[in-house]
Amino acid sequence: MSTFPQVILYTDTDGRARFRETDIALDEGTPAARLSALLPATACQLRESPVGFRSDFHCTGAPQWLFVLRGCMEIGLQDGSWRAFGPGQHFYSADTLPEGATFDAAVHGHRSRQVGDEPLVTLFVRG
Repeated sequence: MSTFPQVILYTDTDGRARFRETDIALDEGTPAARLSALLPATACQLRESPVGFRSDFHCTGAPQWLFVLRGCMEIGLQDGSWRAFGPGQHFYSADTLPEGATFDAAVHGHRSRQVGDEPLVTLFVRG
């Protein structure tokens, strides 16, 4: 069976953002066009971020897929690690603020930045 790799940015039990990887089964369709089951989506939004863009630590407001269409985006975690995503790459951003928590920039969320000499263009797809 074919699968589609899914990188997930999520909030762990300690409130910190982490990455994990899983696979989405492509078990529908035909051998010439393998399909996953339908995934829920309510809206999509395009964003262009200029060269030099960077954000402070923040949580995702609502779980969503993020697809990089052009440029390079790096996601930084509280532990100091960074992960880069280039054109055609994606991740599922679900690092929401834990219920009842007050945002603490030293604990919660992730930060992002544009890397390289071309603007970053991304597509967000809300679940």
